[in-house]
Amino acid sequence: MGADQHLDWMGAAASALSWWQDAGVDMLVDDAPRDWLAPLSPEPAAPLGTSPGGIATQALAVAVPALAMPETLDAFVAWRTGQDAPEASWRGISVAASGPADAAIMVLADCPDKDDGDAGTLLTGAAGRLFDRMLAAIGLSRDAVHIAAVCARRPVAGRMPGEVEERLADIARHHIGLVAPKRLLLLGNAASRAILSAEMPGTRGSLHPFNHKRGTTQVVATFHPRFLIEKPVAKAEAWKDLQLLMGDWPA
Repeated sequence: MGADQHLDWMGAAASALSWWQDAGVDMLVDDAPRDWLAPLSPEPAAPLGTSPGGIATQALAVAVPALAMPETLDAFVAWRTGQDAPEASWRGISVAASGPADAAIMVLADCPDKDDGDAGTLLTGAAGRLFDRMLAAIGLSRDAVHIAAVCARRPVAGRMPGEVEERLADIARHHIGLVAPKRLLLLGNAASRAILSAEMPGTRGSLHPFNHKRGTTQVVATFHPRFLIEKPVAKAEAWKDLQLLMGDWPA
C-alpha cells in the first residue's frame, strides 16, 4: 500500500515504442523473412495532387506545421481556451490569460486552482490574495502584469499529464514570445520545467535568459503562493526572488 500508485503506463508504452522505432523495428510480424541489414531501395515518388489554385497539395501539407498557433496575442488567447487547445477534452472550465498585452512583467503559473474556473480568472482564493500581497510588496498590481498558466484547465488532482507536458510547454513559450515582457516570474515546479527545463527550487536565486523571436526575457523562478501558504517559512526566500525580479531593471 505504501508504494507509488501512480503509473504513467501510456508514457511508458510510448517511450518503448519510440525506442523500437529508433532501432529500426517498424512492425511486429512480417509475412516473409527480411534482411534488415540490406540497403533500402528508393521508393518511387508519389505524384503531387493539385488544388483548384494549382498548388501541390502534398507540398502544402508539408509546409503547414503540426501545431499551428496564432501569431497575434488576441487570437492566441482565444485559441488557447477553444476546442483546438490540448486541454479541450479535460473536465472543467478553461481560464484565459489576463493583463496588458505589452506588460513589462509576465507571471506564469502551473494551472488554474479549483475556484479559478468559477471566477473566470487565475490566482483566486487564498493563494490569489497572497499573490496580490506579493505584487503589492514590489509596487505592482494585477492591472500591470500579464498573468497566464501552462495549463488552461486544471488537470486531475492538479498534476500535469506527462504525455502533453512538452506540448503545453511549447504553447507557453509561444505565449511569452507574443507578450515579450522584460521579466517573467515563474510560480512553482511545472512552470519552471516548462520554461527552464529544470525543477524549482533548483532554478531559484538567479536571472535566466529566455530567448524568443522578439528578443530576450529575464526569468525568475519562485514558489507558488499555494506552497507558501502551506510552508510559510519559505516566504523569506520568495521575497528574495521578488527583489531579484525588480532589481537591475533592463533598459
